[in-house]
Amino acid sequence: MKILNTFLLISLLGIFACGGDTQEDNMDQGGVTEEGSDMIGDGNPGNENIQLTDMPPTEGFPNASIDDWKYEKGTFNYQVSGYTFGKITDDAEQLMCANSDQGQHVHLIIDNEPYIAKYEPTFDQPIADGEHYILTFLSRSYHESIKTPAAHRVVKANVSDGSFTSSQEVTEPMLFYSRPKGTYVGRAETENVMLDFYPVNVTLGGEYTVMANVNGKEFTIDEWKPYYLHNLPMGENTVTLTLMRGDSIVDAPLNPVRRTFTLEANPAEEASR
Repeated sequence: MKILNTFLLISLLGIFACGGDTQEDNMDQGGVTEEGSDMIGDGNPGNENIQLTDMPPTEGFPNASIDDWKYEKGTFNYQVSGYTFGKITDDAEQLMCANSDQGQHVHLIIDNEPYIAKYEPTFDQPIADGEHYILTFLSRSYHESIKTPAAHRVVKANVSDGSFTSSQEVTEPMLFYSRPKGTYVGRAETENVMLDFYPVNVTLGGEYTVMANVNGKEFTIDEWKPYYLHNLPMGENTVTLTLMRGDSIVDAPLNPVRRTFTLEANPAEEASR
């Protein structure tokens, strides 16, 4: 109740930065439709309070670009422009959410497994021999993807002995999961948990949507932008993202994708309350 009152006060003052606005059940705002609170799958009776709300506008990177991208002898090499590795994104502090103190970085997603974050343009990364779907994109320091064509690469690649032996453009619709990931500790990280994903070869809205199942509660998303999850319980949480066309699951590689992550209280914070 204390957290909810804080969210209401911030909203009334008109200085909402990155979390905590409230929404009515079954709302349709900002690209999200709540599908009701009937619990399914891993749901439990307390999860009807989970909310998915818009993340406020963040720093733009209109000129950010991956100009060249190679994988040879187990090493990735990026050449970028309009973007700086290792820099804390200017608006990170005001967003009140999980942020990397190592700064801006790339997300590397192999076969829709949890992303690998790298803070320098050249790094070693083993990949098993065989065929893989690989997405990479430039990220803000708080892990939000830069959502422009130039700021990402996606390929279906054959790998052998640590190198791409062939790669081709992905042409079918796909959906890649990015955040939430890992463990979040303390109020600053657990009150506003960012949901971010990356659709490829598809525009959300109209016939295509993303179904987000959060601990059994479903939300339909029809706009590509980052969102915040509020009122998640401490402990393990589960998000499943599914690319939909109308009422049908899109027959696409690696769709849907399911991920678990953990929220933990900070004992020092709890002792001071």
